Amino acid sequence: MKKIILGAFMFMGAVSFSQDNGYFFGGLESNSQWLVPDENTGFEAPEDRFRSNNYLQMNYSLGKFTAGLQYEAYLPSVLLGYSPTWENQNGIGTYYLNFKNETLDVTGGYFYEQFGSGLILRTWEDRQLGINNALKGLRVRFTPIENLDLTGVYGQIRNGFDVSEGVMQGLDANVDLSGLLNIDAVDLKLGGSYVGRYQSNGANDSIPANINAYGGRLDFVAKNFYGGVEAITKDPDVLINEGEVTSPQLFDGTALQVNLGYAQKGLGVSSTFRRLENFSFYADRYAEGNVYNEQIVNYVPGLTKQHDYLLSNIYVYSAQPRLLFGDTEKRAGEVGGQVDVYYSFDKESFLGKLGTKLAGNFSYWAGLEATFNDAEQTYDPKFIGDGPRYFRDLNIEMKNRWSSKWSSVATFQDVIIDKGVAEGGPLGTQGDIRAQIAVIEATRRFEGGKALRMELQHLSVDKSRKNVDRKNWAAGVLEYNFSSAFTLYAADAWNYEGEGKIHYYSFGGSYSKGPARFAVNYGRQRGGLICVGGVCRYVPENTGLTANLVVTF
Repeated sequence: MKKIILGAFMFMGAVSFSQDNGYFFGGLESNSQWLVPDENTGFEAPEDRFRSNNYLQMNYSLGKFTAGLQYEAYLPSVLLGYSPTWENQNGIGTYYLNFKNETLDVTGGYFYEQFGSGLILRTWEDRQLGINNALKGLRVRFTPIENLDLTGVYGQIRNGFDVSEGVMQGLDANVDLSGLLNIDAVDLKLGGSYVGRYQSNGANDSIPANINAYGGRLDFVAKNFYGGVEAITKDPDVLINEGEVTSPQLFDGTALQVNLGYAQKGLGVSSTFRRLENFSFYADRYAEGNVYNEQIVNYVPGLTKQHDYLLSNIYVYSAQPRLLFGDTEKRAGEVGGQVDVYYSFDKESFLGKLGTKLAGNFSYWAGLEATFNDAEQTYDPKFIGDGPRYFRDLNIEMKNRWSSKWSSVATFQDVIIDKGVAEGGPLGTQGDIRAQIAVIEATRRFEGGKALRMELQHLSVDKSRKNVDRKNWAAGVLEYNFSSAFTLYAADAWNYEGEGKIHYYSFGGSYSKGPARFAVNYGRQRGGLICVGGVCRYVPENTGLTANLVVTF
């Protein structure tokens, strides 16, 4: 396949000399760090202190054809906290050849795809999380009529510079019922999906070689109201924990997600309910539960508000869809939801001359209540029940534009999180942590694109609870934009009641010119979960210099 893609590049390049309608596009991204020992945090820098993740993507489009490849280098070592699969590796990570016209879209090589919300299938790349689960194989998307599209995929999930042992296949169909049936009062869309995995079971007939998942969804928009429902069922499969089969029984899996919302000028309400029972899906059965999200087939983010402040990102929730039958921990999945409310005040109100916006969010997640029978290795779950609380977050945010020069953001968050979710380990056995976080942010704009932004933050924990983690924190950020292209900042998160009373300081800046952006900073990285879009990875505590270069063309 590599020879085909490279041949396609040469062919289209040759044709472009006689037909001046092709073009190149792509980008370069380089992320590097130099680690240094830090006695205050106890961080011992490894021998390979310099680490770097690099990505060069090149694409060429000519008429109805597009070809591309991505070269990756994790040299001399992969960034700290990333999977050792990438360690000291380099080469062509992905490549593809695509043909597209009005009714047909065909891709060979590596590609990214999503069925529905991604609960049944989503392949994507997130370099910050170290995720790239692209499918290598064939994708065909067919649109025979205006209100119907069909997609078929076949291939293997990427695993480092190799592919998974399991072979994936899938079909997805979407129908615009309102357009097909000429319905004007409501916008109705219907979808259905199938995803299957084949993986040899060797001589063990008790392990199924084929695992299939089936799903359906219905979405609607009716005047100011919108919503949807998606339901999925997965074939019975063995339970895997840390690469070992843990139960002789086979267990099926289910997923249900319901969204409802209302929107009008100045007001918006959105809500999501989700129930996951034994619903994790991997391209290799033995990859189940790995901490790097490698070879994952479906997209199961933590559905909570995505905070972006230093202290509000300490206690974050990652989804818990697995079924476990361990001696120290038993769980069947998760159930919960979130509600968002947005309200915009009229301009020239007492809260600000240029408008005030309020945003409130409440999210709650718990384990499914279930009765476990250890002797028979079975369990009996309730649809919702009264399972152990994993996470609860109540927060409110107020944004004010006081004038053309001054604006502010005030945020308050009250969060409760199971200690096992926050720091790893068994859930429901270590107690929980309750914290309140307050943030005040102000921005002063000057002429010529200059601006000064300031943040003050505080986190306090409920010390009456056992295992109160690292107790109270204070944080501050000062950022100055000399122009839209040049920024400097200094930040500090001080764990002033924790052991060692450590300052997690950081200072640096960024400069942009045309299609290029360079950023550099030096400081301490607090250990814990880093989440992007509700998907998380664990980052070990470290100290050092980091640099980032992004160039697009």
